[in-house]
Amino acid sequence: MTKSKTESLFAFGIGIGTHNKNGDWIEVLYPQPVLHPVGLEVAAFAEAFGYQGGEQSIQLNDEQRKALAVIDPDYAALVAADSPLCAVFLAEDAAPADVPAAYLKLHLLSHRLVRPNSINLTGIFKVLPNVAWTSLGPVDVAELAELQLACRMKGVPLTVHMVDKFPKMTDYVMPPGVRIADASRVRLGAYLGSGTTVMHEGFVNFNAGCEGPNMVEGRVSSSVWIGSGTDLGGGCSTMGVLSGGNTLPISLGKNCLLGANAGLGIPLGDDCTIEAGLYLTAASKVRVLNKDGEVTRKLKALELAGRSGLLFRRNSQDGAIECLPNKKSIELNQDLHTNN
Repeated sequence: MTKSKTESLFAFGIGIGTHNKNGDWIEVLYPQPVLHPVGLEVAAFAEAFGYQGGEQSIQLNDEQRKALAVIDPDYAALVAADSPLCAVFLAEDAAPADVPAAYLKLHLLSHRLVRPNSINLTGIFKVLPNVAWTSLGPVDVAELAELQLACRMKGVPLTVHMVDKFPKMTDYVMPPGVRIADASRVRLGAYLGSGTTVMHEGFVNFNAGCEGPNMVEGRVSSSVWIGSGTDLGGGCSTMGVLSGGNTLPISLGKNCLLGANAGLGIPLGDDCTIEAGLYLTAASKVRVLNKDGEVTRKLKALELAGRSGLLFRRNSQDGAIECLPNKKSIELNQDLHTNN
């Protein structure tokens, strides 16, 4: 009976986390999240923890913690810790119902087990609480003032790094082959492929990412996917779908260049270039030129969505946006990306 409940699970994880004073989870770390788990071990966990099916987050009691160490000795160090442990079983890819389930899904992304836009994150903002991420660890925002006063009275330094629903990815997951100049600018739930470099002004949101290798000196908004070999120039931006009415996920293919301070509001294919300072939105009026520089038609940029081999520029005399065949795709500096 237990086997039938676990043989087709979507995901599973054993996590160590933090409670607030009410005993509610505010965050969870999963050292080894598993996508589509199979085998006797997960069935043994399900039986030991009392898994009933569906989506279930189980806080482990003393007996269950002991059983965890017996079933898999690799978890013995977690069992010995004072922090609360949980086991999360996700029978299917449904919207996350609680904090442990939401954190498991964010870990799946940052561990490169799933790609952005491929899993259900509906309602995650309602599920996740705002947390004060401090030098003493995560703190429920409602409990921060009390902790600040207590630390001041004891002479203990306390720094609040940020208040957010999403923590820094590197506090939970550090993907191999990646360089991040400012870790505070990459959220948990970001996907960074091997060879990716995120410079100081680069930003990668949750449920967004880069295939790798990539140079990121601009903003990768939530739901955006960047293909391998693509360079995002300093101060550039990609439109997300979290606010502003935009519902079309933006992507940029392989070997593209989004110039410094440029912007992208439509999906594009491979070998495309948008010149520095040009923000291309779906409604932008574009003059299409042939290889001889002749205007063949005028249209909205959205009509070019998904196309490859395009160069977008502004006419230096009248300021009109022009699109013409891109004669040269960009190449990343291999020394920067193969030695991360």
